[in-house]
Amino acid sequence: MTDITQRTILITGATDGLGKQVATSLAKQGATLLLHGRNVEKGKALVAELERTTGNNHVRYYNADLSSLAQVRKLAAEIKQYEPRLNVLVNNAGIGPREPGSPRELSTDGYEKFFAVNYLAGYLLTHELLPLLRQSTPARIVNVASIGQQPLDFSDVMLTHDYDDSRAYRQSKLAQILFTFDLAETLKGSGITVNCLHPATLMNTNMVKDSRYFKGALTTVEEGAAAVERLIVAPELAAVTGQYFDGVKPAQPNAQALDAEARWKLRELSEHLVLAGK
Repeated sequence: MTDITQRTILITGATDGLGKQVATSLAKQGATLLLHGRNVEKGKALVAELERTTGNNHVRYYNADLSSLAQVRKLAAEIKQYEPRLNVLVNNAGIGPREPGSPRELSTDGYEKFFAVNYLAGYLLTHELLPLLRQSTPARIVNVASIGQQPLDFSDVMLTHDYDDSRAYRQSKLAQILFTFDLAETLKGSGITVNCLHPATLMNTNMVKDSRYFKGALTTVEEGAAAVERLIVAPELAAVTGQYFDGVKPAQPNAQALDAEARWKLRELSEHLVLAGK
């Protein structure tokens, strides 16, 4: 990859945890950063903090609630309006499981919330920004998934039966991996690579601290951020696409991710859902 100071990088979910750590590291290196969050005050505060602590004045904030497909479209439209280029898209934003017995929640569009926020928002945002990525090649798409994966039940993707937060979370994360493999195949030869990763296990983020599914942190956000940053900038990965990494090592995801029919079913479903959400 060329000089990082010539790269424009969008990170969703950048105002806290893993996203903030990645943003901080890249700001120190002089990248142009587009930071997404859903709280305007936190977003503006982060921009001011990064400008003050790193001296980087090429940091901009974009606000959107990814539980609304309309806001996802608005976010993409604003980026395409104001940004002349986009070299890297990091789909990092997500929500984690709360506690056993938590009720099933729906997004603004009426979809199961984990599926909507963790997967469908990134699916739509990526497709909306593909024209900008294409004109900015070489470009990379990085999807922050998880080692916690569960096959999608295409007869009940919205989990109207036997709902559980952990199941919903794991399903949404495997959906990200299926999407990664499917899009990488579609974009082969375009100058855009698409990869995904499990950054690190149970990092010391608020998502882990606030969940009763986990007993506590096992790794640090710095470790996870280093793995994400490698997929963003490492020159040796310039031509690598359609891969799942566990940290910095290539790994095998749940077998459903390797099923071409399952990837096709998810693509068809996703297209239907984003169109229905217009």
